[in-house]
Amino acid sequence: MFKKPLFDIFPSAPADLDPALLDAERVPSHIAVIMDGNGRWAKLRGKKRLEGHRAGIEAVRETIRCANDVGVEYLTIYSFSTENWKRPADEVGGLMGLFAKTMLAETEGLHEEGVRVMTIGDMQRLPAATRNAFEKAKERTRQNDGMRLVIAANYGGRAEILRAANACVREAIERGEAADSVAPIGEAEFSSHLWTAGIPDPDLVIRTSGEMRVSNFLLWQIAYAEFVCSDALWPDFDRYELLRCLLEYQGRRRRYGAVS
Repeated sequence: MFKKPLFDIFPSAPADLDPALLDAERVPSHIAVIMDGNGRWAKLRGKKRLEGHRAGIEAVRETIRCANDVGVEYLTIYSFSTENWKRPADEVGGLMGLFAKTMLAETEGLHEEGVRVMTIGDMQRLPAATRNAFEKAKERTRQNDGMRLVIAANYGGRAEILRAANACVREAIERGEAADSVAPIGEAEFSSHLWTAGIPDPDLVIRTSGEMRVSNFLLWQIAYAEFVCSDALWPDFDRYELLRCLLEYQGRRRRYGAVS
């Protein structure tokens, strides 16, 4: 169900986009976004990469607002991967400061909109100021029952799967089970040890900048998600690009391996 009239959500739609075609009953419950293209956006404008990341903040705001307004229940954004530590130290440091500053600045607005902030990933490796900013946002919005904003920070799909597998092994050892008598692990049990435990799998994965890679993102969870790749660099991604992605998603039939 839309939280606002469609004209208010998409007031200036391009001529080739008709917001009225969006079906409220078929809006994906969970959208996951791989935000790509900040660096290229900056390079095209002769700016430093960090300027591209700063410019991308408005795209994050726009996507959160629009997703919330059209009735998305979970929005997961891939903000920093386990591999991103390989980037130049000044860029990583700038990103961490940007995360902290932005999170602190945006928390009250998110709270007023009823959005609940959640995080996935190994948060312990983040600088204290960044980690504390995320924790404050989570605590401030903990009681909200609106859209869940899931921020993937220091997140990697392979690391998550290894972590869950090791947790299952530890539990078997703690139960005193012999190696040759351990019961097979089911999907539900395994999923309960993932960072995303309790969060439904994504229905739609959006990747910007025209790239077609999953980049170690939600490897377990996206098994049957629909993928839409937008050519827009992330700072240029707006509610109308999101509308395009939603309409493309709604034009597909999800079969989950079965015959339609």
